[in-house]
Formats: sequence, C-alpha cells, structure tokens
Amino acid sequence: MAILITGGCGYIGSHTCIELLDAGHDIVVLDNYYNSKPEALRRVKELSGKEFPFYECDIRDAEGLRKIFAAHSIEAVIHFAGLKAVGESVQKPLEYFDNNVGGTITLLEVMREAGCKRMVFSSSATVYGMNNPSPLKETMPTGGVTNPYGRTKFMIEGILEDLCVSDPEWTAVLLRYFNPIGAHASGRIGEDPNGIPNNLMPYISQVAIGKLQKLSVFGNDYDTHDGTGVRDYIHVVDLAKGHVKAVEYAMKHPGAEAINLGTGTGYSVLDLVNAFQNVNGVPVPYVIAPRRAGDIATCYADPSKAKELLNWTAELDVNDMCRDTWRWQKQNPNGF
Repeated sequence: MAILITGGCGYIGSHTCIELLDAGHDIVVLDNYYNSKPEALRRVKELSGKEFPFYECDIRDAEGLRKIFAAHSIEAVIHFAGLKAVGESVQKPLEYFDNNVGGTITLLEVMREAGCKRMVFSSSATVYGMNNPSPLKETMPTGGVTNPYGRTKFMIEGILEDLCVSDPEWTAVLLRYFNPIGAHASGRIGEDPNGIPNNLMPYISQVAIGKLQKLSVFGNDYDTHDGTGVRDYIHVVDLAKGHVKAVEYAMKHPGAEAINLGTGTGYSVLDLVNAFQNVNGVPVPYVIAPRRAGDIATCYADPSKAKELLNWTAELDVNDMCRDTWRWQKQNPNGF
C-alpha cells in the first residue's frame, strides 16, 4: 500500500516525500511541473536512497489519474497540487478555480472510483480571513478570504467536509499552514520560486546573495512591536513531518478534521531580517514601502490541536530556518 503525493516535486511536497520515506512509507508521486522541476525529485531519491514511481500528470486529467490508481494500491492521498500565488490569482481567477477546485473534484471522483477515501489536504491559514484575532484556532469562523487563491482553499475545505458528511468512510485532514520557510538541512532541496519571489524568506535570501538589490518592507506603522507585520513562520521540515503524522492519523480516524500547522510564535518582518543577518553574517538591505492592500498586522497559530491529535509540535526555531535557507541559497544560487 502506498501514499500518492500530488504536487510532490514542489517545495513542501518534496520535503514531505523525504520524511515519508524516512518514516518507512511507500510513495507514488504525481506532478505536472507547472511550478516545479524534475531535479527536485532526483535529489529526493539521492537524499533518501530510495526509488519510487513518478507520473507527470495533471490533477484535471481523470484518465491519467485512473491509470495511476489502477497501477498501484493507494491507501491515502496527500494533496499538494495547486496554483498558489495570491497576486496571480487576482489576475487569473478562472485558472485558479479550474485548477485548484476543479482539479480537486476530478481527483476525488477518481479516488472514489478506486475505493481510496483518505485525503490529507494542503490548506492554508488564509481561510481564517481578516477578522479573527490571533492566535488563530480551528474553532474560529472561516471565510471572508480576500483573494481567489484563498477562496479556492476555503471552497475545497467545504467540499471535503461535505463529502465526509455524505459518506462516513471518507477521511479528510485539512492542514492549515502558516508561513513555511527554510530548507532541508543538506542544502540539496529548498524553495525555488519562478521569477521574483512572492514570499518574504526567498526574497531576503536573494537580496543577501546579490540577485536582488534590496527588500521592500510593506508598512512599518502596524500595531506590532516594531510596526512591521507579524507572521507565524514554520520550518518546512517541521511542516513535512506534520504531514507524516496527519496521514497516519487519517488511517484510523474517519471524518473531516481541520488542524493548524504553525509554531504559535509570531515574528515581524524585521525580526526575520535581523535573525537572517545575525545567524548568517550577511547584510540584507531594505527600504520601507507603503502597506499592501489586504495585509493584516498579526497572524499566528494556536497549534495545540496538532499536539493533541497528531502528537506533533514544531521543533526547529527561527535561527534554524534562516541558517537552512542560506545554505540552500548559497549552494543553489539559481535554484534547481
């Protein structure tokens, strides 16, 4: 019996492949290389010392999915595949709904045909919207999302919850991530954004290595300790280990369950910049820019449910995140 990982060549997917293999699971990987590269998977095999089947396939391709399920005994799916850039989603909402929501429905239909009814879904803290105070708890209302990307995550959570109500054999663990950063300790795999990074940490590291001139800090007049936005940054390896725990939980507990994966600690933009400079001994020039629309002052998790249900807590701190990011960036200045 194997675990199918959709989007397994991506940033979080590739790290999760390694942790699953290290934990003794068999995996089958699917990716369409829209936002990832084959080299990531080659390095996963190199780091793990294990081989596994890979399929270049889109989650909207029902026939391609059927062939995978026919060829392998799949007991659960970890579903990472999806478009993920907030700004791009505002420009291309139809593409985001087609890929993320439509693709997930196609995947679920094929899973149902194959009798595989366990999914761990890659959701996001964006489903909490703008109006909940931190720390964010799973019991808080969701919705009120501010962009099409976040709306796709919110809609897919609803689809999975409705599916579990309709058929008690279904299991869906909805993992709400906060802000994944860092890289594998080897420096062999890490975040490899296309073009100019959308996320803070790869932007910081590309400034540090000289690919970008300076970092723009959007707003320094928020109600936080230094005026810059506070977020819950989680090491991608901790996040990957959370998926291993979640898929093991899904084997035994039917129904839908939303679980935060975060550290429970908030760091500001300047906290992260300063930590990166101090840990790695490199300067990160920055300028203060106007606030961005839709940004909130503070967002961090209450991770207690993950500890209670999954026996999972984040183990790596912000210094580890900064050190591992810089190792990856130095060894791979142009990504994979």
